[in-house]
Amino acid sequence: MTLKKVAVIRHVPFEDLGTLDSVLAERHCEVTCFDSGYDHLDPNTMAEADLVIILGGPIGVYQVDEYPSLSDEIDIARSRLKNGKPLLGICLGSQIMAAALGARVYPGNAGKEIGWKPLSLAATPQPNPLADFAGSPVLHWHGDTFDLPDGAVLLASTDLYENQAFSYGNHALALQFHIETDARGLERWFIGHSVEIGGVSGLDVPSIRAQTAAHAQALGQNAKRFFTRWLQAIE
Repeated sequence: MTLKKVAVIRHVPFEDLGTLDSVLAERHCEVTCFDSGYDHLDPNTMAEADLVIILGGPIGVYQVDEYPSLSDEIDIARSRLKNGKPLLGICLGSQIMAAALGARVYPGNAGKEIGWKPLSLAATPQPNPLADFAGSPVLHWHGDTFDLPDGAVLLASTDLYENQAFSYGNHALALQFHIETDARGLERWFIGHSVEIGGVSGLDVPSIRAQTAAHAQALGQNAKRFFTRWLQAIE
């Protein structure tokens, strides 16, 4: 299979593909973005895509009554996971994947995890695909967490939340954290998520911006290599 058509489900405009956008462009992929809750998430269109990417957002999987489009996203993820079709979930997208696999998604007992810090990589049967990020801080921006789904392989943890990333088969990857972001793009996050930042004790924009300046460039380089290798692996 050659990746040609990529469908992206987005929840807020500023949480976009980031560095993954340029990787897909280099591979001459046809990328179509759908805004959840606004655009129709046609099941046939999603089924026909070579890859579906579900991005992050400031809502919870358990808020289906308030945001009915989440139910459509869970159905899309469930179908692709069942049928062995490539799927990538980032932050909220990873939680949607967990829910689609029957796992519980819920507000984390340790509170919000926002800022830059490294991952603890799990021992895996095959080489851990996140090996490039060992010891390198990545961006965390979530308050919800999930139980590890049956059949999934745990890839990474942090001190606050054990389940930070998992793979499912050879075709699906869920990342609770963000490796797709860059320093310029995060300036939009600082504005768009200003209320959330202000609600966390000891957290402020200057401190996150300073962390970003220290770590974003290295993350971007690692992320491009990682995404390139992962896309090659699922083809």
